[in-house]
Formats: sequence, C-alpha cells, structure tokens
Amino acid sequence: MSFADRRALPTTPDVGTPRGGPGPASDDPGWLVTFTGSAPEHEPSRAAQTALADGVIGTAGSAPLRLPGSRCEVIVGNVYLGTGAATDLLRAPTWTLLEGEPATDPALVRVLDLRSGTLHQEIQTAAGPLQVTAFSSLARPGVVGLRAWGPGARPRKPGPLDVQTVFEPPSPPAQPVDVDDGLRVLRGAARPGGVAIAAQDTPWVGSDGMPGLDRLGVYVASPRRLPAASTAARRLRDAQRLGLDTLLDRHRAAWARRWDEADIQLAADPELQRAVRFSLYHLIGFAPDRGEAAVGARGLTGPAYRGHVFWDADVFVLPFFAATHPRAARAMLEYRVRRLPAALENATAEGQSGAWFPWESARDGHDVTPRWVTGPDGRPIRIWAGDRQLHIVADVAWAASTYTAWTGDAAFAEGPGRRIFVETARFWASRIELDEGGRGHLRGVVGPDEYHELIDDNAYTNVMARWNLRHAARAAVGDPSVTRAERACWEALAAGLVDGYDPATGRHEQFAGFSDLEPVMVRDLLTRPVAADTVLGRERVEASQVLKQADVLMLHLLVPEEVAAGSLVPDLDYYEPRTAHGSSLSPGVHAALLARAGRLDDAVAALAMTARLDLDESLVSAAHGMHSATMGGLWQALVVGFGGIRPSGDALLIDPRMPGAWGEVRIPVRFRGGRVRVRVEEDRLDVRARPPALIAVGAGAPEMIGPRGRRFRCREGRWEPA
Repeated sequence: MSFADRRALPTTPDVGTPRGGPGPASDDPGWLVTFTGSAPEHEPSRAAQTALADGVIGTAGSAPLRLPGSRCEVIVGNVYLGTGAATDLLRAPTWTLLEGEPATDPALVRVLDLRSGTLHQEIQTAAGPLQVTAFSSLARPGVVGLRAWGPGARPRKPGPLDVQTVFEPPSPPAQPVDVDDGLRVLRGAARPGGVAIAAQDTPWVGSDGMPGLDRLGVYVASPRRLPAASTAARRLRDAQRLGLDTLLDRHRAAWARRWDEADIQLAADPELQRAVRFSLYHLIGFAPDRGEAAVGARGLTGPAYRGHVFWDADVFVLPFFAATHPRAARAMLEYRVRRLPAALENATAEGQSGAWFPWESARDGHDVTPRWVTGPDGRPIRIWAGDRQLHIVADVAWAASTYTAWTGDAAFAEGPGRRIFVETARFWASRIELDEGGRGHLRGVVGPDEYHELIDDNAYTNVMARWNLRHAARAAVGDPSVTRAERACWEALAAGLVDGYDPATGRHEQFAGFSDLEPVMVRDLLTRPVAADTVLGRERVEASQVLKQADVLMLHLLVPEEVAAGSLVPDLDYYEPRTAHGSSLSPGVHAALLARAGRLDDAVAALAMTARLDLDESLVSAAHGMHSATMGGLWQALVVGFGGIRPSGDALLIDPRMPGAWGEVRIPVRFRGGRVRVRVEEDRLDVRARPPALIAVGAGAPEMIGPRGRRFRCREGRWEPA
C-alpha cells in the first residue's frame, strides 16, 4: 500500500477513516522534501535533513527500523552535559523505532511535509511495506506522536523506548521508573538538569487484519533540575486524553499559524521556493517561544559544535524570529540575559570592565571554546576565537537592538536590553587603546574572516564597537547607574575609533595592513565555496588577501548607517572576488548586498549557493546537522536584501529589488505588534498592515498604511504611489 492509499487506513477496528494517517497531508511539491534509498553513507544526512523539532527537542529523521548508518537519537535543547569544550547537549532515547526486520533491500522512502511538520516513511520489511507518520508537536512542545501501519507496526520490547540506551557520559544510564497503571518513565540526569520521558503504545488491528500502532510520548526537560517521573506521566495522560488525531490536528494548526507569519512565496521558482521553505521549517523548530532558547550552530538536528551558541544565533537567526515570531526572539535574548553575570565575570577575569560574552557559550555562559585542535598534519593549532573574537560583544547588543526595533518592546529596551548595552559599552571602553593623537584602536583581535588572526583594527570589530558605544550612550539616558560623564566618554571613544575607511578608494580596509598582503583573487583561482586554507595552505592564506567569509561587507548589512555613504559598491567590488565562502555564513550576506547594489544576477547566484547548502547531495556537512546561520542568512537575504525590508527608527522601510524571473513574491513580517504583508511583482508593489503601521517605501517619507493597503509603481528605479 502506498502513501496515495492513506485515506483507507483505519486507526482501530472500531474507528473509521482517520484524519491523519500515513502519508503527507500536502500534494504540493513546493511543500515536500522527498528522499529515497537507505545507503549507509547517506543516513546521517537524511536523519538531519528530515529531523522533527519543536523548540524543546529535536528528533533525527531516521528510519523506523534500525538500518546500517542510522543515527537514532533525540537531542534535548538547552540541557547540557559535561564541562568546558566537551560540554554537549543531552542525547535521549528515541521514540521513533519500531520492532521488525527490514527487507534485504528496504526501499526506504522519506517524505518531509514542511507545511504540517510531519515525517512520513515507507519501508519494506520481510513481510511487506510498513508506513509511519510521525510528528513532534509544535502546539505542545515535548509531546510526540507516531502512527504506524503494516508489518512491523509492533512495540519495541521491553517498552516503547529503548531503556538500554544510555545518556552521554558522564551521565548515568537512563533509569526506568515504574508508576501506576503499568506505565514506565525514563529519567536521565545531565547535572544539574535532565529529562524525564514517558511513552505508551496502543496496538490495533485494521478491518483487513493489518496491524497498526499509535504511539504517544512526552519529553519533559529542564536545564536546572531533573524533572519528576510523575510530571512526565501526568503530561502523557493529558496527551492520551486528547488522542493522537486531535494532537496531530492541533500540531498542524500550529504550523499553519507559523507559516502564515513566515512563508515567503516565490511562485515562479518552485525549486527555490522549496529550498526556502526547507530552511524556514528548520528555523521554526530551533527555538521555543518561552523561557530561554539556546540556539546552537546546528539547531537541534545534529551533533556538530555540541549545541554551543555562537554569534550565529544573535546575528543570523534572531532577526528571523524578531520579524516573524517575536516570542522566540525574546527567548533567545533571555538566554543571553541570564548569562550576563557570567559575562561580567569573564571580563573581570581578563582585566576588562563590563560584560564579555563568550565566543562559544553553553550551560552557564562561561567560555567553552577549545584552545587547541589537531590540524590535518597532526600538529596542534591554537584557537584564538575565544580569546580574541571580541565582536561577539557587539553582536549580542546588536541582537537586542534588532529585537527592539522590530517589536517596540519598551519593557525589554528599558530593562534587560539597557543593561546589555551599558555593560557591553563598558567592555569596549576598557578594551580600546588610545594613541598619542587620541585615535582609538582595538589590537590583536580576530574578525569574522578567521583566516587572519591577531590583527589590529579589524573594520568589522571597530565599527560594531563604535555602533555599540553610540547606541549605549543613547539607551543609558535616565539610567541612574550611568553618569553623564561616562556617556560622554563612550561618545568620544566612538568618534575616535579607527574604522579603516579610505576616502581615496571609497572603501574600508579590512584591518591594518590588509592592503599590503598578496592580492589573490579566489574567484578566478578556485571553485567556490571552498576551504581555501586547506587547498592553498594556512601560511599562504594568512599572507594573502583571501577571505574565509564576509567581513567588512557584514557592516553594510547590519549597520548600514555606520559605514561611509557610497562605500557599498567599492567594498563589494574589492572583497567579493577575494572571498572563498569557506564558511556557510558568507553567501547569504553577499546575496543580500549584491541585491541592494542592483546586481541581481550575481545576487541570485549567491542566493542559490545559500539555499542549496543543506539540500545538496554532494555536501557531507549536512550529516552533522543543518546550518542554522545559513538558513537565517537566507531569510535575511530575501527579506532585507531583495525585499529591502528593515526597521529604521519608528518606521518600517520597504525598498524591493526583485528579479523579474521570480514573478510575484510575497513576504509577511510582524512589526511593532502588527502584521505587514508585502507583495512585489515586476514594477508593482502592494503593502498592507494590520493594524496601521508607519511605513516608508523607497525614498519616500514614512506614512501610515493600514489594512486596505497602498500600491506603488517603480519608475526609473524609484518607488512612487500608483
């Protein structure tokens, strides 16, 4: 029986056609990601690409029966094991495995339904085809459900979870705890946090005698204490009272609401459309919308970087949530707010003032960046990021500002947001060195381009620090802990910071002395993206103008008001051919800025590089998890770059530059508590807002636009009322 026959599947002998049986709910290929086959070398990638996540847990999209190469695990968000660089997110037993033997050729088919957040699989067993639908509830994060039909739709023994699975050392094995009514709950500690898991199977037989199985499970996680078994048992019984069909309906409704907030529609480019939705699907599952959200570099989809939180989360992921689902963005900031005391300790320990947020953060906010790694030649390599990649301090402040700009959350801005700005400004004030002429310098740093280390006056770091100081001086007005003299000091330091801009060339020098290095054009030498340090050697790369990723160019995306007017094109012309895109963060930045510069063909090419990264069969990095920053960068490229949509003061700016080949493009965002919908088609633009919002289109003055909308037409490159 195939997915097409799913409407004939009963849930129990006494129940008629189910509302949510095996098979995708959507028939639109723009919403479906399909993989066939079960080659062991592809299984880790498939498990990450088809992962199910609800912000609390992430479940690998592994086959329902054990296959060679399968990665069967649940990653528990924000619950860390271990210490130092070895700190890792908790792995818990999975809920998706069934009892049964796969056929010699399993003929596995996976269909990830992006619209409803469900994974549908069909696998051949020795006795026939087994079909499974699974979901991790977006409506009730931590609640999971599975329906199976066919041979092999049998509970695993001794229970629905593999109680022999152990949590990663140094945690003890999962401990089954008996509760009443014969239910067993697993509890595993992560010191000090942990997870309690309850699950139960309901076997049934269809009217045709075919066996079926419904499974419900609950994962109760806490980063601070081991949850009680009774809590997991109670939540499971609550889920059982609702039933799998109702839970699935509510899960699909929750996804429908999130897509209504976030879905970017590109009617004329179905492949790009599917890739964009694939990225947004994973982003939505990366962050809860309450408590605190520790969004790692691979979200909840894979083991790379151990779930550590980098600037990726603040600069690339948070803007997506700020503009589509602000509660999740606030939870991401809460992760930083609760670790501000550790950031203050970090700065003090290094002889600085204020707050120094760590380059890699995990459980408690102290730095967990490894200091040494082993290179390809077996020699140790010193990692300077934790000591010298200082721009993370301004990146966290920028994230706080971005959230406030989109949401207008005054309580945050005047409370924890102001505290972040004050303490980050104090850090910069203590770190800046003044020369005899009164000019400010930041020496011995590492910028976003990690090919060049221990450099002086990295333009990105200096300009972001300048922006941070100026913004803090304004935000601290009325703060009794900040004197007028301290604010004046911040303003003076900002005005004196070297920024690398050269009026003669019209561009910014990436760092002091960069122009004297060997001018290697990666674009003409290698096929990008490429790890240039591996191909050309670390020594040559360090002595050349080869860049790993966007560095100076990041400023034009994040703080365009802080860079010299007219410098975007000169900076693009100079740095783009020198960039290897050795980091997945880079192509999306280039796509956004090429679009702003009107170079749409080049922008589309860079966007394609970004959109295909985690779907490309030739790239093995997907096996370690989806790239959260790449996915957030894709959203920013489309919305901020091509759409020209970003807050400025109390207004929302909209200045689209869309390729004609895309046809009609629709972009929804949330701004200041309301909803704004933008529709662009060739030279026409329609903007609607509910409730009315202050919006500036093109170079026009801000005006209130409401639900009835305003229409504009592009004439000679300028948007004018139609």
